[in-house]
Amino acid sequence: MTTIQSGGGSAISNDLMATMNAKSAAATNGTVAADEDKFLKLLVTQLKNQDPLNPLDNAQITSQLAQLSTVTGVNKLNTTLESLKSSYQSSEALQAANMIGHGVLAAGNTMTLTDGKAVLGVELGSAADSVQIAVTNGAGKVVHTIDVGAAAAGTMPLVWDGKDDDGVLLANGNYSYSVTAKQGGKALTDAYSLALGTVGSVSTNAQGVKLNVTGLGAIAMSDVKQIL
Repeated sequence: MTTIQSGGGSAISNDLMATMNAKSAAATNGTVAADEDKFLKLLVTQLKNQDPLNPLDNAQITSQLAQLSTVTGVNKLNTTLESLKSSYQSSEALQAANMIGHGVLAAGNTMTLTDGKAVLGVELGSAADSVQIAVTNGAGKVVHTIDVGAAAAGTMPLVWDGKDDDGVLLANGNYSYSVTAKQGGKALTDAYSLALGTVGSVSTNAQGVKLNVTGLGAIAMSDVKQIL
């Protein structure tokens, strides 16, 4: 006949229960697991303290579980998007670094004339049958008008030979310009002047990747209309 000692039964039972109900590692605050843990604890507490004569309706429990699933899904989606954002910024930074030393066209209306050569650009949102560029000197006087003629929508890099309307070569220095585009005699509102600058360095901050361009300052990758 086997004898069972009553004194050790409680210890064995407690050990067995501890093994079967091992506590999981505490979830980090703010994580998806932490939100799930809080929700389930509240739900279990609610079930334990419900009125036996008026228990929770199954539809209510199902609704609460559905809400948990929705919140969990949104949190996981946010985590995934943050990861993708970080990966995209790293990729954009590498791409931007390859642009160092290259000339780019971005929004601007100034150019530097050096030994009879200056580069500028025009961006047209729609086709035009007449495009003209008025070049002005430091005093604000129009010294030359570049007649481009008809042009399709898009970005156009242009080279000015530094001569005025009389064919005289102007002095080196900074000049500004404005663009006038027409279609059917009507002025277009989607014609913009572009300036040339050289990418000197790249910086990354909370606002994203920035190109530090000579003469244009810090601009975003999306501000670059053309790489020359």
